[in-house]
Parts: sequence; C-alpha cells; structure tokens
Amino acid sequence: MDWGSVTVQDLVDALQEVEWSSPPRPVSEFFSRFTLPRSYSKWTNRLKCNLYYYRTNYFIMLLFILAIGFFRKPLAVFAALLTGFSIALLNDSFAVTFNEKITRAVRQISPHFAAKLRPPIMPVLRGRSSVKRAIHICGHPRWMFVLIFSTASFALWLMSGSLLTVLWAFLAGLTAILLHGTFRTPNLKARLNTFREEFREVWRSYSEL
Repeated sequence: MDWGSVTVQDLVDALQEVEWSSPPRPVSEFFSRFTLPRSYSKWTNRLKCNLYYYRTNYFIMLLFILAIGFFRKPLAVFAALLTGFSIALLNDSFAVTFNEKITRAVRQISPHFAAKLRPPIMPVLRGRSSVKRAIHICGHPRWMFVLIFSTASFALWLMSGSLLTVLWAFLAGLTAILLHGTFRTPNLKARLNTFREEFREVWRSYSEL
C-alpha cells in the first residue's frame, strides 16, 4: 500500500471505520525492531502505517498512561475511562455495537419504549447510495452522546482537581505514541495487513454498486 498517497483525512476516516474489536498486537511484536527513518517521506509513511496497524495498542497505552497518573484518585481514573469511552464512540463499529447492546437491553425491559429509539428513516437519493450513513445511538445522532460523555468527563476532571495533570498525561501519551510510530519499523505483517484492508475496502465499494 502506498502510504505516501494517504492523507491525514484518509487515515482519520480509516481509523473511524475500522473494526473496533480487533485485538492488540503482541507485546513482543510491539516492542521490537526500532530503526531511524532515513528521510521525511519514509518517516511520514512509517508513522501512518504504524498508527493504523497498532491502533489498538496505542489506544490502550494512552488509557494506561492516563490511569497510572491518577491511580491515587479514583475519580480521576473514572474520568480517564470516560474520556476513553468518548473517544471510542468516534469509531463507527464501536458506536453501532454500543447502540445494539443498549437497544437490546431496553427492548427486554420495555419493547414499546425501545421502538422510540429507532433512528429516523433517511430517504435514499438515486445515485447517492454510496454516501456514508450517519451513525445513531438510541435514535439520536452519535455526536450528541460524544458531547455528553466528553462534557461529563471534563466535569470529573475539574472535580478531581487534576485538569492540568491530565493535559500533561495526554501530552506524555501522545509523545509516546509519536515516538513509537516514528522508530518502529513496519514489518511484513503490517504491510500485508494494510493490503488486506485495502482489498476489503475496494470489494465493499464494488458490492455497493
């Protein structure tokens, strides 16, 4: 896969649409084969590849750094988990799975109320079937729940008195991700994985025609 032609927006869209339940890569693989990139283009290509391939490892590492910085403050640890949950909702498959579990639980309690949680039916325009479908949770746009959980986590950070510390923790986590993505040499498995994902995307687009 030519990572040089992949823009930042393409990478963000791919991370948003990728399957959330993919397990993290083995620790032995995650911490092996570090080399210095030979040029700026090789560095950007390597960083994009590693961000996509080790996405689950990076997410867990960021949560771990946040949690370990506040292990003496249970409220701050809960805020870190809530922040991670808000970030996870930005992933399409995670949001869809969360919506299905919530809807299934509500349906068991009150089927009549569960019917009200269905998303509105959007008309399909001719020639626009390939337009990305909006994600809904409990019948409401996903961004509403991202905003609610993000606001709640921000309030918990304020209540715990650790807002400045969490900024440093986020900075440390992002720096660790950047350093790993910079010096971790993409292995053959990473390249094959990206080619496989590229084939799946092409096949998905073909099946929608």
